Order: sequence, then C-alpha cells, then structure tokens
Amino acid sequence: MTATLIRLPLLAALFLLVLTAPSTSAGRAERKQKKIEEREKAIKMANMKAAGQDVVGMTKEAAELRSYELRNKKKKGLLKRREASLAQVLFPGASPEEYGQGEAVPAFAELVESKKTQLPFEFYDLPTCPEPSDKIKKRFRRRKNLGSRLMGHDLKLSPYNIATKQSKGCTPLCMVEIGGKKLRWMRKLVDRQYRIHLTLDQLPVLMRSKELNYAVRGYPVGFKAPPSYTGLKEDEFYLYNHLKFTVTYREEPEEFEGIRITGFDVHPVSIAHKKVSKDEVMQENGERQEPYSTCTSEVSPVNDPDTYLPLRVGPTGEDMRILYSYEVYWEKSDIPWADRWDVYLVGSPDDEIHYFAIVNSLMIVVFLTGAVATILIRTLKKDIAGYNELQTLEDAREESGWKLVHGDVFRPPQNTPLILCVMVGTGAQIGSAFFFTLLASMLRMLNPIKKGQALTAVIMLYVLCGGIGGYVSARLYKFCDAKAWKKNTLATAIFFPSIIVGMFMVLNVFLTVVGAATAVSFLTIFLIFFLWACVATPLAFLGSYFGFRAEKIEVPTKTNQIARFIPEVPYYANPPVSMFLAGLLPFGSVCIELFFIMSALWLHQLYYIMGFLMAVLLILVATCTEVAMVMCYLQLCVEDHRWWWKSFLNCASAGVYLFMYSLWFLASKLDLVGVLPVVVYLTYMSMISMAFGLMCGTVGYLSCFWFTKTIYAAVKVD
Repeated sequence: MTATLIRLPLLAALFLLVLTAPSTSAGRAERKQKKIEEREKAIKMANMKAAGQDVVGMTKEAAELRSYELRNKKKKGLLKRREASLAQVLFPGASPEEYGQGEAVPAFAELVESKKTQLPFEFYDLPTCPEPSDKIKKRFRRRKNLGSRLMGHDLKLSPYNIATKQSKGCTPLCMVEIGGKKLRWMRKLVDRQYRIHLTLDQLPVLMRSKELNYAVRGYPVGFKAPPSYTGLKEDEFYLYNHLKFTVTYREEPEEFEGIRITGFDVHPVSIAHKKVSKDEVMQENGERQEPYSTCTSEVSPVNDPDTYLPLRVGPTGEDMRILYSYEVYWEKSDIPWADRWDVYLVGSPDDEIHYFAIVNSLMIVVFLTGAVATILIRTLKKDIAGYNELQTLEDAREESGWKLVHGDVFRPPQNTPLILCVMVGTGAQIGSAFFFTLLASMLRMLNPIKKGQALTAVIMLYVLCGGIGGYVSARLYKFCDAKAWKKNTLATAIFFPSIIVGMFMVLNVFLTVVGAATAVSFLTIFLIFFLWACVATPLAFLGSYFGFRAEKIEVPTKTNQIARFIPEVPYYANPPVSMFLAGLLPFGSVCIELFFIMSALWLHQLYYIMGFLMAVLLILVATCTEVAMVMCYLQLCVEDHRWWWKSFLNCASAGVYLFMYSLWFLASKLDLVGVLPVVVYLTYMSMISMAFGLMCGTVGYLSCFWFTKTIYAAVKVD
C-alpha cells in the first residue's frame, strides 16, 4: 500500500511531463524561428543602410527602415513586451481625423523659438500677414490649460489656406513693409537662429532632406551668409518669405471614408519677387494686388543666390517691402496613420541607454544596501542577542559609541526647529506631487505631447497635496514640543510658493519688457494666487489640524535633562564635507536620466518615457534613504547626537549638485546669446534644484528618524 502511494505522485509527474513536452519543444522551435527571422531582418536593414537608403523619406523602404530603428520604442507594458505604434505610446486613446474632399484643414501657428535663447515669441509678433478672422471649428479647438499659459503656448490660425487634396501653385499672400527697429529685430532673430513652428492635424511641420538624411521640426526665419559667400564687408541676413508645403495622406476607401494626413513638410525659400505689370487681378482673399512674374500658378520659386531677399532697407533708405507667398502640394502615401510620428523620433536616444542608466543606478543602490545591511547586522543582531562572551572586547568598544548617546539622540533640534519642520513638510508635498504626476502619466491619464499638460498636473497635484505637507510638518513640530501650530502651518503653506512666485514675478517683468511669449498675464497670476490662497492653504491647515490632533511620535528612549558633551567630530561627519559626500550618490543615481530631461526642457526634444522616470524616482528615494542611514550611523558612532539638521542637509545637497550640473550643461550643451536668456535659464534651474533638494532632504530626514527609532528600540538601555 505504501509503495502504491509513492508511485502515484511519480506517475502523475511523468504524465504531466509527457503532456507538456510537445508544447515545450514547440515553444523552443518558435523562439528559434523568431531569432532567425530577427537576424535576417537585421541583415536586410544593414544592407539597406549600406546602400544609402534614407530614414526620413515617405517611401515604403524609408518607413520600413525607420520602423526597424524605432522598434524598441514601439512597445508597451511594464516589461516592454507588447508591440505598439508610436501613436499609441505618445497619444493614448487618440483617434485619427478624417477629411473629405476640399474640406479646409486649419494650420496653426505656434511659438517662434530658438535653442540659442530661452525667449520665445508669438508668430504674429513677426512682421507677417495678419491673423485670419475666421473662427476655429469646434472639432479643432483645444483648451488652454494653466501649464500652456505659463509656457506661452497659444495656438492661433495661420494665414495659410489649405484644403484637402487641393494643390495650389505659388499664391501671393500679403505685402508687408518694415524698417527701423522692426527690421533690426528681424535681423537679430535670424542671427539667433529662431525657428517658426506650425502644426497641421496635430503634426508639427518638418523640414526634411532625403539627400542629407535629416528631419527637423520647424523652419528658420531666415539665414545668415558670411562675407566670403556674398562678397560684402559684413554678414548679410536673408528672409524666408515663401513656403512650399507638402502634405502626405493615406486613402483607403475600404477601411475609412475620406483621407488621413500622415505628413506635413515645408521647404522655405528666400526670393525677392518681381512685378510684371501694373495690371490688377483679383486674388483669392478678395483683395486686389499686382501680379508677380516670380509667383504664378506655373512658376514655383526656388532658392537662388541671385534672387535672395536681403533684410535691409531700400537704396534710398525707404522701408523694406516683403511679399509673403506659399504653395501647397498633396501627395498620396502608403504610410499608416499610426506610424506618422516615427520620423519625429529618428535620431533620439534608444531605450537601451535608459536601461543602462537604471542598471547603473541600481548598482549604487546594491552597494548602499550592502553597507546598510552590514550596519544593521553588526548592531541590531548583536544587540538583540546581548553583549555576551561571544563578542570580543574590541567589538564591544567599537559599537559602544552610538549607544552612549541614547539619552540625547531624540532631543529635539535646538536650532530653528520651525524652519526644519516646514522644509520637511514642503519636501513631502513636492515629492508626493511628483510621484502622483508620474503615476498619472504611467496610467495614460496624461498625454506627454500635449503642451503644458504635465506642468498643469504638477501644479494642481502640488496644490492638492498641501494637506500632506501640513500633516508631516505638524507631526514633526509637535514632536519638538512646540505650541505655535498656526505659525508653523502658515509657514508651511507660504514658504516654497512665496520663493518660487517671487522669483517668477521678477523674471516676468523682464520677459514682459522684451515681449516674450512666456510673459504671463495678470489673469494667470491671479489664477495661481487663487489656487494657493483658496485651495493649497486651506488644505495645509486641514492636514496640520489632523497632524496636531494625532498622538505625539513615540521614541524608545528617554531624553536626559542635560545634553551630553559632544567630543571632537571627524571631518567626514561634519558639514560641508558630509554634505559633499552624501549628496554625490543620490545625484549620481539620476544624472544620466537627468541629461535627457534637460535636453527635453532646453533643447526642445521629446521626452515621453515616464515609466523609466518612475523607476529613477524610486531608485533616488532608495539611494537617499540608505545614504542618510549610513551617514547617520557614522555620526552617532562618534557620539554626535545632532542628526536632525545634518540628515536633512546631507541629502538636500543633491540639489546643489543639480544646480552645478545645470551650469555644466549651460557651458557645454547650450549656446545661449545675451544676458536675459542666461538669467531665464538659471532662474528656472534654481527653482528645480531647490525643489529637488527639498525632496531629497525630506527623504533623508524621515529615513534617519525611522533608522534611529529602530536601532535604539532593538537594544536594552539601562
């Protein structure tokens, strides 16, 4: 009977093995076949590149090569296993717009901006044709959010008339006269490489070249020619006043009605148009204008050095006359609507770089985890077991240092406890807002491509997390035996916002003087004040109310009436050396990903991989926690019980490293021209560095609080 019972499990296991063997072998064969196909495709793509195939064109071959190079970006899910299109990744839930024959497709004008300055202007600040009086149809309207207002994004109808599948030759648009100050300003815009951005069906306009294999968003205001090219004594500036638009579309009557736009290209031309006669003809906008031999339905302007339009006054000092014109061509394409965003990400860093950055950060975390584990094993385990004969005299002497300060380790900070509690509460509020923003992005509640949506989410969540800041600050302030809870709560509510808004208001004055698009209106400032006064501050008081109502934080040891004498502390346990050492590792865990974020902020690149950013945030929290614990342990071992401020400042110094990194980025990656662009950059980076430092300092402070409570609760103190 016993032998039979033993055989039954063996027979069942053998039966399951026989059943699963075919499926296992089939899975292996499938994986092997997939590897063979991937290898063959890699060889095919390599041969196409060797043959000179471009990746920016609208041909089937270019689209195939482009899709292969972006294959890692076209995946969804936590482990990036599911195949997807970039439209699904960038625009979750978006559906294509379909247009009927002859239907008007509005082209919107966005900002005029440059990488050389951080002072964008609106399209209609330029001496261009007036804005159309037509109302935007409801299907094309976009609501302006708070973030887009702060960033200066305001979509307006461009003066170009584009209708579905209706190509048109060179069409004069309007005549503009400029001179004096406006002309000098235009020359400055050309010299500082400003680019004009338009959108059609939510697609940014592209300048692309199959020959040079590049594609870049927007088109330049003009170009500068050196004396060696023009033969003049100084640089000459030329204006692009004619635009050749090419709109590619896909048409599949069996799948959908109408057409779907898959590309929006522009080729700018600088040309001094020539009149042919004084006969007047009726133009499409109803105005009467003189025809030009260089702009007819049969003649398409081209870039010719002999006909470039220089930005200078006439020979007798009269104002410069500019004729703006454009032409539109519609081309059919086989590229699916879902793949139309591929070309915009060609050349962007591959996801493998982000993986390497995370692995690099994880190595730091593993190292610190080993250090913290060693500390805990050497302290908690031995202390719980008791100091008995198994310990050597040398070990006991080594570990007696931190035990000697058990009567002072939880003594509230004597220096400005109010400021410390306010800063910790503010850091908790900032960290919570950042975490919830990334969580919303990962859940596809935010669209990373929509202008200002991420900034709006950060501001709104920061306001709504006011209760968290008030609660944390109140709990810590109550632990310090302080009674002025109203003062603490009010300081928590106004500390960080007052600094940020004060810096922003001063900067806004200068932006308004130069007429930058990022200058904020009084209405937007009032809206921000309303959010702070009517939402954030009441929530801070609510959180503070519950914080002070809660029981006082209990600690495992009693505090002596007289503070213990602190011996001479080694250099590594005292600021600023401890801050220099402790802040380096948290910053090092995020510095690689930080480069991509800075490039998105200041070099106008796309950043949409919020899952990686969430992983980096968690690694940052782990790094700050473990660094703070190690530094706190080293400090307690030398009998220095003043860990409160040091635990905060040690990790908060990562914000100083971030600001120093921004200075390096300014010197090596940016080519800013003028004083105000540099001031704008440094002002915003100081705001970001301050928020980053407060968040890291809060993590370090709270982790040290937990660490000290844990280790002193595990030992028996006489």
